Amino acid sequence: MGNAQEKPPGNGGGGTRSDSATAGSGIRSQGGGSAQKSPSAPERGLVNGTQEENNPAGVRKEQDSPAVDASYLDAPAGALPPHLARLKNEGNHLFKHGQFSDALEKYTQAIEGCIEAGAGIDSPEDLCILYSNRAACYLKDGNSTDCIQDCTMALELQPYSLKPLLRRAMAYESLERYRKAYVDYKTVLQLDTGVQAAHDSVHRITKLLIEQDGPEWREKLPEIPVVPLSVQQQHREKPISIELAQARAARAAQEEARRKEARYTLLKQAGNDLVKKGHFQEALEKYTECLSTKPDECALYTNRAICLLKLSRFEEAKQDCDSALQLEPGNKKAYYRRALAYKGLQDYLSASSDLQEVLQLDPNVREAEQELEAVTGLLRESLMKNAAHTPKV
Repeated sequence: MGNAQEKPPGNGGGGTRSDSATAGSGIRSQGGGSAQKSPSAPERGLVNGTQEENNPAGVRKEQDSPAVDASYLDAPAGALPPHLARLKNEGNHLFKHGQFSDALEKYTQAIEGCIEAGAGIDSPEDLCILYSNRAACYLKDGNSTDCIQDCTMALELQPYSLKPLLRRAMAYESLERYRKAYVDYKTVLQLDTGVQAAHDSVHRITKLLIEQDGPEWREKLPEIPVVPLSVQQQHREKPISIELAQARAARAAQEEARRKEARYTLLKQAGNDLVKKGHFQEALEKYTECLSTKPDECALYTNRAICLLKLSRFEEAKQDCDSALQLEPGNKKAYYRRALAYKGLQDYLSASSDLQEVLQLDPNVREAEQELEAVTGLLRESLMKNAAHTPKV
């Protein structure tokens, strides 16, 4: 069972716990007696409208159904006896497939079996897990009151168990019992600082308690238990499941992505501020560092091109504009700045072509009109110079 880390839906009203068997409730019971034949129904001896051969009685043959893999039922389940282990495994299977009410019934049967057989005394950890699993079902169904009760039972059997603490915290939060939820979340974080749901909830509840109780909100909290160091160490040394390892890896990746995004934002803003102050070399370095994080960000190339133009590094500015246009072929800033780079390289014909492209994309770019006039004049002068220096044949 993985941690149920989403906030339970609904207001978490305390529905009463059902003691009647509901396993297989999705199967409709067949009434006794023979069913009356519908006038429009085909003859029983017909299959897809054709009389079955060699079946004079007209009895329909049932198709062979594919075999269902139920090997998961016999998986080890702690020290539980086989019949109770099967109930637990079936509950786990139903839970994973979203059948929470049916899973709840299986866990209930396993709990009752433990109590009747005295297995709960011999194996408190297994009974703790069953209560915790059933609590997860209650949480999914929005029954926060029974979830809290089962989590408390689990914690009496195995104090400082992480999953019952986390599930009870969620149930308290859904009932708006924020102080108790805060205490449980903080206890969870003593056991495992990597539980992101607990961090997020502590942050959220802190804001609510400050609004509710003011600056002295901490004084109104119940006492937060101190988890013994031996228990913390024992928890850290427990082998983790594949699902938990994957969840932790995903959280670590998300955290790394957040750090990179925050650094990128700071660097880009620093580059923009440096451009405004005329510190183009320093701004260029900031944009270059940004590109190491986001090499496909078009704006970084056009921004860096400004710096390169100001530093008269025209060939490099042209290359950055080329890169921007590969990413966004219709980027008018990239065309305009590449035109300026061509102008600096005295390639007036290419500069004129790019400026015309800018005006085709947006006829209202006044700077492009002015530059086109200037470049056209420079191109004319260049052609006249070349003509004057060309020997007559």
